Amino acid sequence: MKKEEFLERYAIERRGTNSLKWDMLKERFGDADLLAAWVADMEFKVPDQVVEALKEKVEHGVFGYTYVPESYYEAFINWERERHGYEVKKEWMRFSTGVVTALYWFVNAFTKPEDAVIILSPVYYPFSNAVKDTGRKLVNSELVNTDGKYTIDFEDFEKQIVDNEVKLFIHCTPHNPVGRVWTAEEAEKLLSICDKHEVTIVSDEIHHDMTFDEHVHIPSAIVANGKFSERVVTVTAASKTFNLAGLLTSQIIIENETLRDQFDRFVKSVNQTEVNLLGMTASEAAFRHGADWLDGLRAVVKSNERYAVEQFAEHAPKLVVSPLEGTYLLWIDLRAYIKPEEVKAFVQDTCKLAIDYGEWFGEKSKGFIRLNLGTEPRHIKQAVDSIIEHLPQ
Repeated sequence: MKKEEFLERYAIERRGTNSLKWDMLKERFGDADLLAAWVADMEFKVPDQVVEALKEKVEHGVFGYTYVPESYYEAFINWERERHGYEVKKEWMRFSTGVVTALYWFVNAFTKPEDAVIILSPVYYPFSNAVKDTGRKLVNSELVNTDGKYTIDFEDFEKQIVDNEVKLFIHCTPHNPVGRVWTAEEAEKLLSICDKHEVTIVSDEIHHDMTFDEHVHIPSAIVANGKFSERVVTVTAASKTFNLAGLLTSQIIIENETLRDQFDRFVKSVNQTEVNLLGMTASEAAFRHGADWLDGLRAVVKSNERYAVEQFAEHAPKLVVSPLEGTYLLWIDLRAYIKPEEVKAFVQDTCKLAIDYGEWFGEKSKGFIRLNLGTEPRHIKQAVDSIIEHLPQ
């Protein structure tokens, strides 16, 4: 699907719909009139086939307990095989009400209180929350920022694992917020360090369908032809790909039988609910019929990124924008123009934007912002133009 057709068919106004992103601005940011450019969901309706599948369920009129049908497994397994080359088996799959919920489960299932868990910072802030909220020791290995391009400090990563006796690594691939799609070489080196020191790997791959240009997502479980698959626990969902976050459905994949049993025992102690009927319905329809819609979305995101990068390069050349290899989230370094402690006042009070702040993702990223590109071009134009207009000369 072309960008223009996608925008005509699927762009929608979300104010006044109980949208967290738009209708909680007063509560979250103190100003209801800001342009919402923060939390990672979108101003686009889901694929038509998803709406039709949901209508059919709604018209049936019964919303009782349900289970995961064979057709769901088939749809997801086919999607993973065809899009990512990952041959998932049904018996490896488990479900949760979202990736963040699953992260908390994993920390509890695979570590004990005060055990050390490592992350690559800056990273999606629920990673650190899941560690700290459960009484574990948070260990940060800082990514290396070279003119906006982030790489892994493998020596530091291994040293932190050894020095802190790390038990679990929570991996973000593609990486939110810095936009990296890890290469095969990077992924193998990273996972081999974990393997060497017997660290369990949780791989958050929720943005795996959103990659650009020559960049290809490699599921952690098939890195180096599956060399580390017995150490990997994968979590993913249709929610970021197809804007389904409110339907609370995600997939967990655990190949290792021992880890799977360990996970099952923990979940049995905290979760006695069935799966989400409408979430299952929507996700299955998206996996079966959403490829063309996704092509249109990716075209919009890429066009939005291009506008932002070109405008910043022309009008604010000292501003550093990290290359967008994956996700629909643009990582921007404002520090050449704005003092880190003044970014919030600049962005909210002057530019009138609600944004994700760098320090949310890591304390060393104060002065950065994360801009959501999964929206109409007019919103991106307004946000980018406002930043440019108000930057000091």
